Amino acid sequence: MNLETFIQQYRDSFAPVFNPVLTRDNTVYMDFSSLNAVYEGLGEFEMDAAILRKLRDAGALAGVGGYLENRSVYEETELFDDDAERCIHIGVDVFMPDGVSVYAPLDAEVHSFANRKMIGDYGPVIILQHRVDEFVFHTLYGHLSEDSLHGLTDGRVIARGEKIAEIGPRQINGNWPPHLHFQLIQDMQEYRGDYPGVARPTELEYFKENCPDPSPLLVE
Repeated sequence: MNLETFIQQYRDSFAPVFNPVLTRDNTVYMDFSSLNAVYEGLGEFEMDAAILRKLRDAGALAGVGGYLENRSVYEETELFDDDAERCIHIGVDVFMPDGVSVYAPLDAEVHSFANRKMIGDYGPVIILQHRVDEFVFHTLYGHLSEDSLHGLTDGRVIARGEKIAEIGPRQINGNWPPHLHFQLIQDMQEYRGDYPGVARPTELEYFKENCPDPSPLLVE
């Protein structure tokens, strides 16, 4: 069984990642693809304000989107200086104010965590490992607050629905607008405290299989 099939079969077993629960009625689609010029050229304060204004104008709790988007924004960050071919976003971003709580969708244990401080990186990131009927997969939570890492240890047991983190502010989260990067991962490929959230177009078929769309776990 691959991860996409597992998610389809076990969807009703997952707890919400946010409270209140995100739905189609209280979220708005966010487009940061290279085809959308709305956010081009904006300074940090202007971009953050534009995102919050979009949420307010839509009466939305969150802005959600980004899976398999081709994004040019990475060209502006030093993290991608040596790998400009990486441009396909393989997680989903949930834009909400910093400080919003994040919850574990299933029983888990902490696989690994880190504070990746380079501009353009995840900032504080947590990876959980889940095991259901001998099927093992992982969920990644990026751009968190520093407090989210306090007291964590590899192997720590996490209960379904337990608060695990908070969305971090720009000065902590890799210098991005406050949001959660949420990603499904089947094979961690020996990564710890990290996993690519952006892929090269030539790698897309592998990552679509290993990191399927996590939207069904975020928005009901």
